[in-house]
Amino acid sequence: MIRINDLHKSFGQNKVLQGINLHIQNGETLTIIGQSGSGKSVLLKHILGLIRPDRGSIIVDGVDICGSSEAELNNIRRKFGLLFQAAALFDSLTVAQNVSFGLERYRDLSPKELQKRVKETLAMVGLREIEQLMPHELSGGMKKRVGLARAIAYEPEIMLYDEPSTGIDPIRADAINELIIKMKQEFRITSVVITHDMISAYKVADRIAMLYNGKIVAVGTPEELRKSDNQIVQQFIHGRAEGPIKEW
Repeated sequence: MIRINDLHKSFGQNKVLQGINLHIQNGETLTIIGQSGSGKSVLLKHILGLIRPDRGSIIVDGVDICGSSEAELNNIRRKFGLLFQAAALFDSLTVAQNVSFGLERYRDLSPKELQKRVKETLAMVGLREIEQLMPHELSGGMKKRVGLARAIAYEPEIMLYDEPSTGIDPIRADAINELIIKMKQEFRITSVVITHDMISAYKVADRIAMLYNGKIVAVGTPEELRKSDNQIVQQFIHGRAEGPIKEW
């Protein structure tokens, strides 16, 4: 579904991505782990075509998005759903209006069909009878669920999750993990999850890739990473201060 080949990106003297090679299979959930500031979100923005690389290619469903026009990119982006780190709901819109935002852009639905789809999608993420609530009336976990409902409402083929468990308590974080698994099982959605939460990574991932110093230093199943002899991987997954990864 997604093939990333020799991807390089620098901002001034800061080399953020230094030759990323990563292949994401159709229907799998790939989790990308790494330190804060390691370039995970920059990589995600490349996959969406929001940033152009200095060198390399990203093939999405057979199309090289690095050489695509903005019109072509807009068509490719319709394949994607995105759950933002902070849910990124529109404060001035109701829950229903937030969920229908993408639907109104990408689907030709009547008002009745739109309302039905909003209700169905909210039900998928365990929310009912909240369509007229405003974002400030929701808990952090509910906001994440509404954000997920908005992302899946127009039935994307690929879901991107940017730190889905950040900012919510462990119980609500696990509920989000369960929803990520549900999306894969019920809809065969290809998923990329950006996180530094190892509990979440182990639970949702078919494979885990570790990003360090602008490169993918390890890729494997959760069990393969647990058993890895790479000291960078071991230090990160166990959260140790001592090791090759320096605190600052």
